[in-house]
Amino acid sequence: MNTFALEPYLARCQERVNRRLDYWLTQQHPLAPRLLDAMRYATFNGGKRVRPVLAYAAAEAVGGQASQAEDVASALEMVHSYSLVHDDLPAMDNDDLRRGKPTCHIAFDEATAILAGDALQCLAFEVLTSSPSAIDDATRLRMIRTLSVASGTQGMAGGQALDLEAEGKSLTLEQLENIHLHKTGALIQASVKLGAMTFADTNPQQLKALDCYAGAIGLAFQVQDDILDVIGETEQLGKQKGSDEALAKATYPAILGLQPARDLAQELCAQANLALESFDHRADPLRALAHYIVSRSH
Repeated sequence: MNTFALEPYLARCQERVNRRLDYWLTQQHPLAPRLLDAMRYATFNGGKRVRPVLAYAAAEAVGGQASQAEDVASALEMVHSYSLVHDDLPAMDNDDLRRGKPTCHIAFDEATAILAGDALQCLAFEVLTSSPSAIDDATRLRMIRTLSVASGTQGMAGGQALDLEAEGKSLTLEQLENIHLHKTGALIQASVKLGAMTFADTNPQQLKALDCYAGAIGLAFQVQDDILDVIGETEQLGKQKGSDEALAKATYPAILGLQPARDLAQELCAQANLALESFDHRADPLRALAHYIVSRSH
């Protein structure tokens, strides 16, 4: 039985990536102070840092060090933060709460929020290209491609477009999975892959196994999000309960029922852990994260 202590590990990883995010944001040109304030607001508003933690854990699982993945982790969180800012806009989900605080366009204004998201996305790629970590140029290029694909039309942006088109429509389970494998899952898969790529001796078999792991937890993450939208409370969730139903979005509980959706989350967690069979104790953080993703309350 895995007795890995996840909570202190999460705290250490969160502290690590927060320090690095602060460093990169502090380095930005002071041309537009309000824009910088919005970028910082969007980045430091209480996120769980799941994607950076996955990058750290993947680096360790293949034999590397978390310190090698610091800037990769920062870039991932910048892309995630930008996507949330844009998702919350009136033209998309029109949310006024994010993690219990006013969304970026409410705290500032729509134009500033759009620009903050744009700038965070650009900064993520600046970080990958200018990080002082000992990663060769060919690997940096592969990292840039990996994050670009996960963020664009084949990944997060494409999934969000499908999600918007599906509002008010009846979807099959296969169609719903297609949306979330891209909207949510693509960046989670990239987080695991990029973390592993920071270790020069990572082999193709390890990357394949980690990709299977990440595919399962990426989908599980969204299933649990859908469940929490039904059973959670606004104060705990940090956003409006029932927002999916209000937008007439297809969800796993809506299609499968609440208990079958819970069963699916557990099944995906088991699949993720099965993918890690060939890894030793250094993958225990990844194993614990799979359980955390399907048992979290917000």
